[in-house]
Amino acid sequence: MESLFFKDLNLSEEVQKAITEMGFEEATPIQAQSIPPIMNGNDVIGQAQTGTGKTCAFGIPAIEMLDPNLEGVQVLVLCPTRELAIQVSEELKNVSKFKERVRILPVYGGQPIDRQIMALKKRPQIIIGTPGRVMDHMRRRTLKLANLKMIVLDEADEMLNMGFREDIDTILKEVPEEKQTIFFSATMPKEIMDLTKKYQKNPIHIKSVHKELTVPSIEQFYLEVNESTKLEVLSRLIDANNVKLALVFCNTKKRVDELAASLQSRGYAAEALHGDMKQSERDKVMSKFRRGHIDILIATDVAARGIDVDDVEAVFNYDLPNDEEYYVHRIGRTGRAGRTGRAYTFIVGREIYKLRDIQRYTKSTVRLIKPPSLVDVEENKMNALLEKVKDTITEGHFSRNVGYIEKLLEDMNSQTTEDNYITTLDVAAALLKMLSGPTATPSAIDSEFDDDDSSSEEGMVRLFINIGSLHKVQPRHIVEGIASKTSLPGKLIGAIDIFDKYTFVEVPREYASEVLSSMKNNMIKGKKINIEKSSKKRKVSKASMRFKPNH
Repeated sequence: MESLFFKDLNLSEEVQKAITEMGFEEATPIQAQSIPPIMNGNDVIGQAQTGTGKTCAFGIPAIEMLDPNLEGVQVLVLCPTRELAIQVSEELKNVSKFKERVRILPVYGGQPIDRQIMALKKRPQIIIGTPGRVMDHMRRRTLKLANLKMIVLDEADEMLNMGFREDIDTILKEVPEEKQTIFFSATMPKEIMDLTKKYQKNPIHIKSVHKELTVPSIEQFYLEVNESTKLEVLSRLIDANNVKLALVFCNTKKRVDELAASLQSRGYAAEALHGDMKQSERDKVMSKFRRGHIDILIATDVAARGIDVDDVEAVFNYDLPNDEEYYVHRIGRTGRAGRTGRAYTFIVGREIYKLRDIQRYTKSTVRLIKPPSLVDVEENKMNALLEKVKDTITEGHFSRNVGYIEKLLEDMNSQTTEDNYITTLDVAAALLKMLSGPTATPSAIDSEFDDDDSSSEEGMVRLFINIGSLHKVQPRHIVEGIASKTSLPGKLIGAIDIFDKYTFVEVPREYASEVLSSMKNNMIKGKKINIEKSSKKRKVSKASMRFKPNH
């Protein structure tokens, strides 16, 4: 299928501006196939997994077809989990950023219903919610759907797996008959096909499954950073690894320009490359990069398509790409012509889940590393200087310089006591200090990555719960108990070790504090529990049951 750029779609100026700011230039396959028919008013059933951009596939048309003068809810999006409802809501708010009078509200269990009722009185046009909470509001008459124009079932197969079939039927029977119905599902079991026959009119079937993506043999690393520390981390990685030729990818043209300026102000030979530049300017930058006249090229995905340079030492994903294929294309720029290559990806907050999707679909391992310390950077800089000194000594022809050193020693030692006698070693050390620059002082970034905890797998924290198999506890009780009281989706819960009287469960590090606070003194299987971070790792004994959820 040919590439489709958002600028070629018939979108409003406000949405185009928002999409550009979000870093999207080219539509993903599911977006390219879904947006036109949805905007034409067709019912659509789309097969697409997480990570393919399906939220914008229905979200962009949903926002474009809103009538700000019409009262009431016009679009309803059903999601299987509160986590997904929040994510979809955030993405649609980004798409509608420059549209006036667009109000979007997520509704889900676990949040006080009174607060949601107050928010519903402000008359949002788009509701994103879980089936149970949507039904609750419909029963209370706090959610009225008389003016509904579009309903979307996101991750429909997951909703059916979680037992929401009756709820979905109830909701679909209550909404107006004259509406547009959109289903998105990773798989197409018989139950989904039954739903589409029952509730859709001549739907257009769209299938966009992941390609079999393989990555070349490149060392892949990721670093968990804050947005504010990305520039410092990038600088340290370049310096500590003595990278001579690097490609840095950003998701937006504005970001490319800002990063290029920041690196230049730090003394790096860096240049920008993106679609807003004239072709002659792009050719000039690429020529300089190929000849090694610039060390760092910062680019967007689309602008980087013509880059074909064999000796790129490292690729940096300054921003995580929006699509798995982009990731493969990016890191494939290094490690060419039999050389070894390295790829570094910066992860902020919950982007870790998108990276895990990338790892799953590319069948590759991306290792977590910490940013280089200032000691690492300075040691590398010093080693590079010493190598230059060795080369200069080997070359010879420095007898003229010896005279200057002798005169310096003579002048200084004539004015000092015997205790402060200056040697050639002192002069050499002083010159090395001058050349290497001032010693850097540790910053917030250095303390940020020093802490450790009782993690099990990378990115996971192991928690202790004081109930076990003697209390007739099964893995599903642990998963349901945590997922119902926190924003942690059940599918992200890691290994569960059930012993006679206690259980260990692994949760993603970023959810650990919430799980500990929300679950304290809560009930599982009718028993009040105590939960705390595991102080040490235990081997799984024969008396225990270990479960590793297969996601």
